Amino acid sequence: MPVLTLERVGQQYGSPRRHVVALDEVSVQVESGELLAVMGPSGSGKSTLLHVAGGLERPTSGRVVLSGHDLGSLSQTELSVVLRRRVGFIFQKINLLASLTAAENVSLPLELDGVRPRSAMASARELLNSLGLNEVANRLPGQLSGGQQQRVAIARAVIGGRSLLLADEPTGSLDSLSGEGVMRLLRERCNGGCAVVLVTHNSGHAGWADRIVYLRDGRLVDELGPPAGPESFLRRERV
Repeated sequence: MPVLTLERVGQQYGSPRRHVVALDEVSVQVESGELLAVMGPSGSGKSTLLHVAGGLERPTSGRVVLSGHDLGSLSQTELSVVLRRRVGFIFQKINLLASLTAAENVSLPLELDGVRPRSAMASARELLNSLGLNEVANRLPGQLSGGQQQRVAIARAVIGGRSLLLADEPTGSLDSLSGEGVMRLLRERCNGGCAVVLVTHNSGHAGWADRIVYLRDGRLVDELGPPAGPESFLRRERV
């Protein structure tokens, strides 16, 4: 069973007479252990696709199925539980809580899900250690480099065994070295069985993906596997 399935998903904003089509009949599946890159020009619907896939927005039409759960059939309470346990979000704006240490930021989702603070903290420290962040576990976000902050944000997004990771330009504010480190980390999470959907403008970072899909005007217009490489994909789009 795919981790994520979008079936003919549409998303419109505005009134029936004056509306904007953000997504138009988009269908895509993401398997466990797969990294899917989503590319396209600004305004093509990339971020909307992530919001719909992660249950942050209900689509105007179509179905979103997450690990066997049809999100459209769930109550708001049921949806919140499924998302909290199954989905992690990573955004370009890192959004770590400034008053909490790195370990406290990472343990917070577990505590919100009812895990005892001591157990949650132990899991957070174990995960940070596996990501090479043990030495900064007790530091506040303002004491961390941009790359370290993003890695802490990724740890917070994946803790608890979440099956889907949605990343919206997570390397956009980082230098090239830190950006490569984040991509390596996302790839490692895929190798551990997590499904990742990555929105990016960077063709080099898209090269880490198993598949690349291209959106334009809310429609999925092309798809490319890894052999040809993202650069040829972009050249074909420009022709």
